Amino acid sequence: MHVPVTKALFTREIPLIDVRAPVEFNKGAFPAAINLPILDDRERERVGISYKHHGPDDAMSLGHELVSGAVKEERVAAWLSQLERQPETHLYCFRGGQRSAIAAQWIDEAGASVPRIAGGYKAMRRFLLDSLDALPPLVVIAGRTGTGKTELLAQLPQETVVDLERDANHRGSAFGKRLTPQPAQIDFENSVAIQFLRASRIAFVEDESRMIGRVNLPLPLQEAMSRAPILLLEDSLAERVDRILQEYIVETRAELVTQYNDFAEAQSALHHRMKSALDAIQKRLGGVRHTEITAEMDNAFRSETNDPSVHRLWIERLLREYYDPMYDYQIGRKTDRIVGRGSASSLIDQALHFIDETDVT
Repeated sequence: MHVPVTKALFTREIPLIDVRAPVEFNKGAFPAAINLPILDDRERERVGISYKHHGPDDAMSLGHELVSGAVKEERVAAWLSQLERQPETHLYCFRGGQRSAIAAQWIDEAGASVPRIAGGYKAMRRFLLDSLDALPPLVVIAGRTGTGKTELLAQLPQETVVDLERDANHRGSAFGKRLTPQPAQIDFENSVAIQFLRASRIAFVEDESRMIGRVNLPLPLQEAMSRAPILLLEDSLAERVDRILQEYIVETRAELVTQYNDFAEAQSALHHRMKSALDAIQKRLGGVRHTEITAEMDNAFRSETNDPSVHRLWIERLLREYYDPMYDYQIGRKTDRIVGRGSASSLIDQALHFIDETDVT
């Protein structure tokens, strides 16, 4: 049974079986998809060569030869197991063609059934890209580094929030790299588009540059954010230092301790991460200042025992002398779009007012 690509396919998080080869899946897929291929990478390559040199009939025959007997039984069993766990699962291949048709046929022969997505991955990808050209009204949450913009978003109704840094798996600054890798660009775009489909009436997003780590914001989103009204979050320098200290030092080290199962190794790894991030902004920071802040950072890591507050010195200096001037310059070019400013509690009230106005209209 063919089913069309619809918004509900994504917003309801319908489980998906992707029968493309792993090499295709790894280039881009969808959050609700699992890869249970009908052909593995090597088999796909051989079938492709056969198609190129001998035509579709020979390629089809080779595919059936490669996936037969115990191999076929194993793959059908994996599909049936997924359908048993989540009966609402849908199935797709690249274009909704032969691979998904054969998989659905084999599933049917085994006594089960599965809906096939018309047009496959290509149609689903096009649907999401098109949705980015019809974004809901945006409100940008801006503020200096460490003001707690992500925390503020977490306190808003989640159906109105698009958390770009969560989808990018990156905190957004030179120091924002997380322990796990960032997604592929296509995966990031798909996740962002799905978030916007859920936030159909209004969406709050954090102020970002065109890149978060190594992934790019989709161009329609960049353009929409450049026009959106801004709520400016403000907080004291001391509170911002505390927040950065907790998130980037205390929490990241705790993750590293779990990974290494050794405090000394975790401390060394954290020190290396922080120095690498500092080195990445050396040119913009300036040679003298880079040398001085590096020395302050090194001293903090050497002298730290059970008191992470020794890191406050270099964190505060980095905020005052690098991040604040840079951000103040950037926000100074957007002052005509600032419609509210203040503490987190004040901005939450203003954000809720935006939501109420949207509901009325």
